[in-house]
Amino acid sequence: MEEDRLAASYSDANAFFRLFRHLGWGDLVNLGYYTLPTLPALIGGLAFFQRRLETHSLALLGARPGHRVLDACCGRGHTTARLGAAGCEAVGVDISDRQIAQARARYAHAANTDFAVADVTRLPRRADGDAVAETPFDRVHCLEAAFHLSPEGRRALHTEAYRVLRPGGRLVLVDFTWATADPEEIRRLDPRGLARASWQIEGFEPLERHLTNAARAGFLVRRSLDWTRPVVERSLRLGTVLTHLAGSRTGRGLLCLARPGLREFTAADWSHTVDVLAAHRSVGRSVRYSALVLDKPGGAGTGTP
Repeated sequence: MEEDRLAASYSDANAFFRLFRHLGWGDLVNLGYYTLPTLPALIGGLAFFQRRLETHSLALLGARPGHRVLDACCGRGHTTARLGAAGCEAVGVDISDRQIAQARARYAHAANTDFAVADVTRLPRRADGDAVAETPFDRVHCLEAAFHLSPEGRRALHTEAYRVLRPGGRLVLVDFTWATADPEEIRRLDPRGLARASWQIEGFEPLERHLTNAARAGFLVRRSLDWTRPVVERSLRLGTVLTHLAGSRTGRGLLCLARPGLREFTAADWSHTVDVLAAHRSVGRSVRYSALVLDKPGGAGTGTP
């Protein structure tokens, strides 16, 4: 099933993600937001940069205490719990029951926070005994998750978000986008499918198609921001360093010295990881990173954060 496939891709069964878990991934699974002054924080791992990306994304949302907020494709629930702690009525949904189980275990006592197994392209009124789309949302947030959907699923995400938002509500969609109008180019750049298999994706949506889908759903495009440099380009540079280190015995020794848990990696794990990192470098040159602020007309207006 789709949800099982996605959950497995983010587990230790995937050596690529196991590498990044040892490098600091955990509560969040995103590339992170890197600026030159903050790069020394790499010594402490990647979680700092992942939280920075989350912070930048939530700033665009402009959610206030009392707002009802849908955290679409919430994963392990960190962002949902953060919204709840800020005074929002936060509802995190994910198609993976395993991800939702982790979210509930991690944030069982988080204030103003509920989780439910649900498909963001067909949101139910209620799920797992809790209200989901029974009443409208003031905000919908989707951080680095829509790329897992098919092109049809991404269109449905826009339509469904528009449906469940109140007039004057806002969708913030932060995601990978493809640099050209032909996303099928990824097959040439990733001929063995290594990058696609790591993330369990078909490909990335061209930005213009995202914007067209949003407009057709009824949204006004308030802002379209390009975060390619701080997210993709600097992640790729980090990946280049990792490729060189993982590709030599000396480099692997240095990585294991910095992160002792990596000693569990077998020779096959390292070889596969090097191949996957190389595939990401090839694909990454045609990947962009976009932050879209989409407003539903009507109501008292949302304003621009």
